[in-house]
Amino acid sequence: MSTESSSSERGLSEGAKPADAPEPAVTGDAAPEEPAAEKAPVPLPKRRVGLVFAIAALIWAIDLVSKNLVAANLEGKEPVRILGGLIYLQVIRNSGAAFSMASGMTWVFALVAAAVAVAIIWLSRRLRSVGWAIGLGLVLAGALGNLTDRIFRAPGPLRGHVIDFISAFAPNGEGFAIFNIADSAICCGGVLIVLLSLLGKDYDGTSTRDKNSKKETA
Repeated sequence: MSTESSSSERGLSEGAKPADAPEPAVTGDAAPEEPAAEKAPVPLPKRRVGLVFAIAALIWAIDLVSKNLVAANLEGKEPVRILGGLIYLQVIRNSGAAFSMASGMTWVFALVAAAVAVAIIWLSRRLRSVGWAIGLGLVLAGALGNLTDRIFRAPGPLRGHVIDFISAFAPNGEGFAIFNIADSAICCGGVLIVLLSLLGKDYDGTSTRDKNSKKETA
């Protein structure tokens, strides 16, 4: 019995190892590491179509109401001086472009305004920038406001005269020009769009400066 016991003990110590013994460390090439997870793409800003049409509808309504009010109350009367002479209110029927330029080409400007409105509506589908949405909404409102006059006011469709009623600094456009809310919206929207372009802000919510820096580091 003692001989068999000692033999079995030697076999245990020399050959088999306990079940809970740790595995020896691998001395060869290390196992390949799993590739790092790719970064999730940055989500795009949400579309701003609703903002464009909300601004356009609001400014168009203000322009239409203001024209109807001044046409009903001020046409044929002397200019009304307000804000200490900074603004004079008087009704002028304009057959030309904004600020009474190019008179007599009403139908041409009606078609141009319609083309601008269609272009803005088409572009708004891909619009993701708040600034661009505001700018394009203002331009759209101005185009629609004056187009409404050219279609529905005398002397007839596509020949209607636009109502201008704001004369800055002096009556009769002697200080600057005579214009309306629609003209102001077009100018403000255009300036905002140009400013955003100079700052590198695209209509899709991205920045041209960021795009250029990525190209340089690639």
